[in-house]
Amino acid sequence: MGSAVLDAIDLSLLAQLQVDASLSNQSLAARAHISPPTCLRRVKRLRDAGLIEREIAILSIDKLASVAGHGLCAIVEITLDRQDNEALEAFEQRAGAEDAVQQCYRVSPGPDFCLVVHSANMPDYLALVQRLFTADANVRNVKAFFSVKRSKFGASLTLPDRPALA
Repeated sequence: MGSAVLDAIDLSLLAQLQVDASLSNQSLAARAHISPPTCLRRVKRLRDAGLIEREIAILSIDKLASVAGHGLCAIVEITLDRQDNEALEAFEQRAGAEDAVQQCYRVSPGPDFCLVVHSANMPDYLALVQRLFTADANVRNVKAFFSVKRSKFGASLTLPDRPALA
């Protein structure tokens, strides 16, 4: 499904789901001004097309701190010695397999990767460093920035109000 087949209703459904994916089909249909069966069919089509990758709950770090602790959040820049496609993909695979790595971006220019890492504490972070960076002979440079406060967190994409003309 390409962007050419998305209409204003599809865009409205995607926008609503980005704000609250827990809406019932009835509520979502009402907000998009369509019938519930039409809404169900369209959302299924958007999922099947891969436009909706998954639906998750975003947990409050601050409210869970009394149970789980605040933990560490680090933004980590990684530079590899070799940047051939095989080496880049190998590092991506290893980073993606780590639960502590919440986001992994291949970037340019500058470092090869930027990671967002969450760990319970400094010993857990150190264990991740040993597994992911130190044990990899191709990692040339690691630069970590530790978060002292999260002032914004979001995952929604800006969508047009109406489809672009082809």
